[in-house]
Amino acid sequence: MTLTGAEVQPREFPTNRGGLCQKGWTSGQLLSTPHRLTSPLLHGKEVSWDTALDFVAARIADIQQVHGRDGMAVFGGGGLTNEKAYALGKFARIALRTSQIDYNGRFCMSSAAAAGNKAFGIDRGMPFPVTDLDDADAILLVGANPAETMPPFMQHLRGSLIVVDPRRTATAEKAMLHLRPAPGTDLALALGILHAVVSDGLLDQDYIDARTTGFASAWRVAASWWPERVERVTGVAATDIHAVARILARSRNAYILTARGTEQHASGTDTVSAWINLALALGLPGRAGSGWGCLTGQGNGQGGREHGQKADQLPGYRKIDDPVARAHVAGVWGVDPAELPGAGRSAYELLDALGTSDGPRGLLVFGSNPVVSAPRAAHVTERLKSLDLLVVADFVLNETSALADVVLPVTQWAEEEGTLTNLEGRILHRRPALRAPAGVRSDLEVLQQLAIRLGLPKAAFPTDASDVFDELGRASAGGLADYSGISYSRLRDGEALHWPVPAADHPGTPRMFLTEFAHSDGRARFVPVDHVGPAEDVDDEFPLRATTGRVLVHYQSGAQTRLIDELVRVSPESFVEVHPDTASRAGLADGEYARVSSKRGSVRARVRCVSSMRPDVVFLPFHFPGVNSLTNPALDPASRMPEFKVCAVRLDAWGES
Repeated sequence: MTLTGAEVQPREFPTNRGGLCQKGWTSGQLLSTPHRLTSPLLHGKEVSWDTALDFVAARIADIQQVHGRDGMAVFGGGGLTNEKAYALGKFARIALRTSQIDYNGRFCMSSAAAAGNKAFGIDRGMPFPVTDLDDADAILLVGANPAETMPPFMQHLRGSLIVVDPRRTATAEKAMLHLRPAPGTDLALALGILHAVVSDGLLDQDYIDARTTGFASAWRVAASWWPERVERVTGVAATDIHAVARILARSRNAYILTARGTEQHASGTDTVSAWINLALALGLPGRAGSGWGCLTGQGNGQGGREHGQKADQLPGYRKIDDPVARAHVAGVWGVDPAELPGAGRSAYELLDALGTSDGPRGLLVFGSNPVVSAPRAAHVTERLKSLDLLVVADFVLNETSALADVVLPVTQWAEEEGTLTNLEGRILHRRPALRAPAGVRSDLEVLQQLAIRLGLPKAAFPTDASDVFDELGRASAGGLADYSGISYSRLRDGEALHWPVPAADHPGTPRMFLTEFAHSDGRARFVPVDHVGPAEDVDDEFPLRATTGRVLVHYQSGAQTRLIDELVRVSPESFVEVHPDTASRAGLADGEYARVSSKRGSVRARVRCVSSMRPDVVFLPFHFPGVNSLTNPALDPASRMPEFKVCAVRLDAWGES
């Protein structure tokens, strides 16, 4: 049933201002795809819900009896609503009582989150409304291609745009200045721009003295990265480095925005810290009309990391090893704090441990497709195959659910109520527009029914989204991401509420840090960081650097967009962008199939010769199976982010070994 009348009247929304990209305007086709599952599958055969859930609960009990509580694991997703993410974390900790839970958002914004916490004492990707960007005089955009990943966002980038990206992307085409560092050298570039700010007399010393600590330590490192040295490492001209410093420093309103291209590295946290150091040196964060921010990568990339589906986290962005946080959340959940498990493995470490002697033997997957999205994907696939139990909640068979013992068909975005938190920290209420097909259940219903079978009372896992949100608010109260003053009624009334919202009469916090930062002394922290380069260097066998990213018509692992004919016609298969000279040296021509190989695997990709590519770099979109078999699982020591954005590869004709 489609809702009518006032329920579906369009309204002006400031983030996209009514704009959609191809992914958005075709997304409704997914709801009626012929591939839609409407009955649970047990070993590939349709069964009743009771049969499927009874089987899952029995296998969970068997596994945990033999292998302990951590014999079961949970893998969530950054596209889940706040209510689902909260319920999933609660289910892991009080129904399964396992520490083994993480989510695919670890592969998304974790480095930016870690750096933001270090610098500001809190992580909200964009600590100001996105509309503030409209009045910017200059924007430095690092490792992002919103012209393809989220085109409506481009209407906010009206000032002088400087893009940092190894490729000449659709976004770079619109920039006044495009810097093309070699993949894995962004940190050196940030240090070089900071050096230029200091050496050219552009430092905001009054701001540094009044609002920050640690500049001297950060400068001791940056002092050795003069722009000419940076040019030799990155390939970016020293004159351009000085130009960026001048443009940002002399702009009345300026922003530095980072995204996955600069974050998905084994040194991703340090790299983002280097960009934040540059922003602090210029006096941008916490000043109206300027700042540093991070662009989100998933539909609920912000909210999905705030309420408990991370390995080390409890709701409200609380740390799971904090006794006060444990006591508060345990009180909301009605359990003894001592019963809550501690921190578990991060996403890749969890996937890598599956089926091993000391790793989980069973896994529940909600909102993720790690066979395509995880680094060293072929290895992860083998680990999934080794499990005693794999359960996937999804709406179609994708590369991961096709391996599952049990597939549970669940509702989609237009069929359910819930909230999401967007890139600026604003909580959005999403109402259902359609009834779900017969036989399909919500993720909240799945968790409740499993919890009942595992011995918990029905009331512990409500299925009404508003009830779950109210409980989430109580659990987050007093935390960094405090939602306790938000209610569905306030959201339905159209209030624009950015967290924290600590009371029912609180107006929300659209702009953070205007008077103080979240550290106890109210000051931001410079973090001393140095360039180390990619975890894997090129050599004679693998002489090229590969980087990955998105294209306009596909999203994430492609499990949804690859089902839409209109999008598949535009981009039907994996491809590799390569400079014509590089292709020629490999004996390849435009349109031919290449074998792209790394130390971990290979993938077939159609060659696209692009004259603007660096000759030492190739690019592959990660929406297709096999691409992440190339990528390096080397992890950032702070965020545990894998190094998706650079690995050493070679090109061969597809028929060659």
